[in-house]
Amino acid sequence: MPYFTSPVDGTRLHFVDYGPADGPVAVFVNGAYFGTETWEFQMLPLAEEGYRCVSLDRRGHGRSEDVWGGFDLDTLADDLHGLLDHLDLREVTFVGHSIGSTEIVRCLTRHGTGRVVRVALVAGIAPGVSRSADHPDGLDPAVMRAANEVFRRDRAAFYEDGAHAYFALDLPGNDVSPAYVRHVIGCALVATARASNAVNELVVTVDVAPELPKLDLPVLVVHGTHDASAPFEATGRRTAALVPGSTLKVYENAGHGLYVTHAEQLTADLRAFMTQA
Repeated sequence: MPYFTSPVDGTRLHFVDYGPADGPVAVFVNGAYFGTETWEFQMLPLAEEGYRCVSLDRRGHGRSEDVWGGFDLDTLADDLHGLLDHLDLREVTFVGHSIGSTEIVRCLTRHGTGRVVRVALVAGIAPGVSRSADHPDGLDPAVMRAANEVFRRDRAAFYEDGAHAYFALDLPGNDVSPAYVRHVIGCALVATARASNAVNELVVTVDVAPELPKLDLPVLVVHGTHDASAPFEATGRRTAALVPGSTLKVYENAGHGLYVTHAEQLTADLRAFMTQA
């Protein structure tokens, strides 16, 4: 089973590496609570088509080591860059979901774009969802912290209660079986209590808005109209406006879990993005 150690503190991190070693490289970065299983409907078909698809379990997530520290954005970005170095990946397309979008942005502004040629941000929380002087319409940080306290008391109930909104199951086209919903909840519960709570705390404070205009490479922003976790106007729309020359694709009726409900559409859009000149 493939592992490498964090360049920051030696934490043992798990990754998957699918497809031919000489194929075009896509590195997938997962959202909070989830591991590499997030991307099964993108990584498997793309790998079968000849792409090299790589993904990392964030510390405390999936099969990576359970640790106390390192959940600040700089360390998470350094872990991600460490994977690129470990595998000597070049001409990478980054694909990030949810908080993974901010890890990618920080990785690029902290380590540069020497190994990366393009970025796709899928239902990202970038630039950040909290209210601030520059984002007065954001969520109240006090309300977010109160929600995090509810999460701390019963993670399992939080996931189960939120699954309907996560996939926007009340809207047309979002067909996810009860069995798959149970699977997703089980995957989320694999992330440790420490990692899950630490990432929630990070979401309250993260703000990469000043970094987005510095991205000097093609950026695709994919977002759903009914994303309850990362409301479109506050995240996807803002990101597209802040990144010079970015491309915005809006998925009608899609929620935060659009990588499942709109899997074929997303895979096709990623394929097209990776093959553009």
